[in-house]
Amino acid sequence: MPHGAVVTIGQKLLSQAPAGTNPLKTLAQLPGIMFQSAEPQGIDIWSNQVFMHGFQQQQIGMTLDGMPLGEQTVRNYNGLNTIQAISSENVARIVVSQSAGAESVAATNNLGGSFDYVSRDPSHKLGGTINQGFGSYANFHTFARVDSGDLNRSGTRFYASYMRQDGQIWKGTGDQFMQQVNAKFLQPIGQSSSISAFFDWSDLHQFSTADASPEVLSNVGYNVSNYYNGRQSGLQQAINAANGIYPSSFSKLKDPADSAYYDAVLNTVDTFGGIKAHMQMTDNLTWDTTAYGHGESNQTTWTTPYYPSPNGSPLSELVKEPAIRRFGIISQAHYNIAHNEISGGVWYENNHYQSPMYAYEMPNIVNGQLTSALPNPLGHWSDPFAKIYNQTYNTNTFTAFVQDTYRVLPNLALHFGFKSVLATTNVGNGYINDDYYGSGANITSGVGLTTSKPFLPHISADWHFLKHHELFFDISENVHTYAQSGYKLSASPFAISQTAFDAGRNSFRPETDWTYAAGYRYSSQIIGASVYAYRTNFNNRLQQVTSGSAVNPVSTVSNVGGVTMNGVDAAITIMPVKNLSFTNSVSYNHATYDDNLQEAGVSYHTRGKQIINYPRFMYKTRLSYDWQGLTAYVDASYTGKRNYSYTGDVKVPGYWLTNLGVQYNLGKLPYFQKSVSTVKDLTLNFSVTNLQNNRYIATMGENGNPLSISQGALEFQSMLVGAPRMFFGSISANF
Repeated sequence: MPHGAVVTIGQKLLSQAPAGTNPLKTLAQLPGIMFQSAEPQGIDIWSNQVFMHGFQQQQIGMTLDGMPLGEQTVRNYNGLNTIQAISSENVARIVVSQSAGAESVAATNNLGGSFDYVSRDPSHKLGGTINQGFGSYANFHTFARVDSGDLNRSGTRFYASYMRQDGQIWKGTGDQFMQQVNAKFLQPIGQSSSISAFFDWSDLHQFSTADASPEVLSNVGYNVSNYYNGRQSGLQQAINAANGIYPSSFSKLKDPADSAYYDAVLNTVDTFGGIKAHMQMTDNLTWDTTAYGHGESNQTTWTTPYYPSPNGSPLSELVKEPAIRRFGIISQAHYNIAHNEISGGVWYENNHYQSPMYAYEMPNIVNGQLTSALPNPLGHWSDPFAKIYNQTYNTNTFTAFVQDTYRVLPNLALHFGFKSVLATTNVGNGYINDDYYGSGANITSGVGLTTSKPFLPHISADWHFLKHHELFFDISENVHTYAQSGYKLSASPFAISQTAFDAGRNSFRPETDWTYAAGYRYSSQIIGASVYAYRTNFNNRLQQVTSGSAVNPVSTVSNVGGVTMNGVDAAITIMPVKNLSFTNSVSYNHATYDDNLQEAGVSYHTRGKQIINYPRFMYKTRLSYDWQGLTAYVDASYTGKRNYSYTGDVKVPGYWLTNLGVQYNLGKLPYFQKSVSTVKDLTLNFSVTNLQNNRYIATMGENGNPLSISQGALEFQSMLVGAPRMFFGSISANF
């Protein structure tokens, strides 16, 4: 049940989506949350984007069983994407904290709240699960899990699962492949204590659809793709474009060279896991300690027409190869006495992050013949001919918290707590290639920054003043430690030149915010209703301001000053008859910049403008019906217009998106239960996404956002087109 500013989504709702769907997409059914992706399952890492109340994923804390997953970005520098951490079928529930509090969360970026994934525990009974999905564009999803059941009287048990996801991108040519292994072990100790361990290995290889610009959409259309087609003809088109010979449809474009490239690919391998001790020390005292580790290797590729290969090809493959090695420990104690629930804890992590980029030779075509075989973009690149840049980061993070929830009355709870944060990042081993960036170029190295916030308070109250009625408020302050990334790839003060760092060092401040929220909730068997209002004062917001090409952008990191957000979510669910549910919600977010943006001595009018990439208005509706083993639903959402440029002179129009699905559990039928005793919950699932086949812009700002039309906003490629209508089906069974 929801309480205060916390909402929980369970496996029942997650399982109604197409097999393998990113759970974050299901979370987007909640008011105030927006999820974007260039494909309907939300598994394309490059295009995934989630916002909550105006905060993007880099500003939302993410954990799995309490273990930090870091910032949810491409080439995550301190964690891994949620879909790479756990298969969707193994998610028991997701706990959403809508405000910036949740001081116990192991995160240093939760300005806008947190999502805590909880993995399912192994079953007490021997059994298994198989789920086979299929869909448009050769989509196949396979999942298999085996539960050991209790192995002895103490209840020792485990499960292991394998997931494989494969399919083609919906425009252009290219595969999106992922395989994953999860395992969980649970050893009960006595009646209330336990030791558990979770393991994850994921192997992801994905082509990305082409980034688009406003001028491409207006003059060429929504179906422009990269040149790659797996054959020599695709490479020939890319070579022609590098030599100034473009497709005829590009004739009206001011920037045809950057409107399509040969390929864009993401290859990532992660190993992640931890072991947790849950100890019931006394009847009132518990102690939880988790030790975890994570390693990642990554090759993210783009084909550039601006840096030729030594063999004479006008193309080369730029490959970013970041690597992560991090270890940490989380320890928390919980003590219940009288009317108080007291807890406190610490978290320490060391993160070693290396961020190089290399250039690899591409084949040339001479007299119609390839000079070497076409490379496999999804394979491993080796033997680069040039290093483009390098930085090595080392970060030590320490947080501590204390909190107390005092139950004044059985129906009234008051909460007070605070969090302390100390994080230091040092960057070294800087290298930059003058041949690529030009003579005199430099990169930040041999320096460091520290974030120190000893007192970040969190105050809240939850009052059930009448039966079915709840009032609550939540006030909190939080901080975002300095981000890290490859050169020019994010709003990080380290991802810039040494000259720019030295000039801005005294003005760099970590992002902070105060959030004030209040809400009302009514819950009964017939009606569920809620209102959630909030105000956020966001200070020292760092943004990446970008122009030029996506493969060699001209990027700066700017402190855009303060942002003031005022918003409200309202939702109502009506259940007029048994098993029928009708939900409607609206979200309004008035989030504007407090100051004009100064860039290169020029003042740009951003004061009072809505923040980039997030709409001011959203509407969502869902009608669902359950009858015996049948579940049917239709949902629709309207996403309002969004600012693409900081000054708001380029906007993306609003759009409608409708989905429907039917799920039928044959295992609920008495005849089936009698005739097939070994198979339980044999479930058929069919769904359609983007039912109306609307054309729309999904993700925005994946390459940063431009300032204004005068600074090239119309030509800058940082939009991704949403997927057309697609069909999905699956069959699953428990044994």
